[in-house]
Formats: sequence, structure tokens, C-alpha cells
Amino acid sequence: MSDTVAALLEKIKALESELEVEVAKTRVGLQFGFEHGRVAFEEQILQRHRELMTRLHNYVLNARPLVVLTAPAIYSLIIPFVIIDVWVMLYQEVCFPVYGIAKVRRRDYLVFDRQYLAYLNVLEKLNCGYCSYVAGTVAFVREVAARTEQHWCPIKHARKVISAHHHYGEFLEFGDAPAYREWVATFASDRKVD
Repeated sequence: MSDTVAALLEKIKALESELEVEVAKTRVGLQFGFEHGRVAFEEQILQRHRELMTRLHNYVLNARPLVVLTAPAIYSLIIPFVIIDVWVMLYQEVCFPVYGIAKVRRRDYLVFDRQYLAYLNVLEKLNCGYCSYVAGTVAFVREVAARTEQHWCPIKHARKVISAHHHYGEFLEFGDAPAYREWVATFASDRKVD
């Protein structure tokens, strides 16, 4: 990796840290904290949230017909997502220890906390839980795939990759055969299967 690429990657990491600080500042104004691992709002904020909740019967009665008709298609995706979630968990449990790849902590990617929002009705909370599961599963699977790619084939593509994973910047340049052969020689002993 060139010094320029390494410097740019460091700048990106610094900007991500700066972004986290700014997001944290915004959250202070929303007056919530954590008590025993649960999100907690001040009582007056909680009361205001309850006042802003759309009652379930109003939410359902005011739903657009096409939204109601497409809901089964959306929720049918739970089946393939559960299958891929379980399959990828098993994959990393079996394969990652063999190759010395650090396991991905699934719980870091699946975050369920929107049920603490009093301005959401029960159906909105169900929808949020579904989206949290699907988005978290995609993020978990992506990280497992990224670590697999990093171990077996850390070579950049010739074409631009849209939304590359965070390991990608450290990959070898496409077409740099000497660097690849050096990488193979360096890590050959780690990749031997007993």
C-alpha cells in the first residue's frame, strides 16, 4: 500500500471518529441515557413521545392500500434472512478457527433498541425490529465475507467497487504480482490446513 493511500485511510478513520463525536453531541440534546443497559428518557420527554404516537387503529386505517398489499412480500424476506444468518454463523464457527480468522461478534451488528421509543406504536416497533434484524444481518454477513476475502484473496478489483468494506483499502493492488507472491510467501504457513 502506498504512503498516500495509507495517509488517506488514516484521514478517513479520523473523520469517522470526528463524526461520532458530532453525533454524540446531537444525542445529548435528545435527553436520553442508559440505565442497566436499557435506553431511558427523562419523564417529561417520555410523556411528549407518548403524545406524539399514532394510535394503532389510526395507523392501520390510514395505511395506503399498496402498502398493505406489499407488506407480505416485505416480511417474506425473513425466511431467507434467517437462513443466511444461521448459515453464516455456522460457517464462521466451523471455518474461522481452522484458518485463524478472528470471529465476528454477531451481537455487535444486531442492535434492537427502538422498542424503547414511546412515540412508536406496536406495529411501528415491529417494523423497526424487522428492519434492525435485516440490516444487522446484512452488516454481520458483510463483515464475515470481508474477513474471508481478506484472508484468502486480499486483492483490489480493477474496476471501482461501490461501498467497499473497511478492509478493502488495505488490499493489494490489482495486477501487482510481486506483492501478491510476497503476501502468499509471508502467510503460507498460516494458511496450511492440518
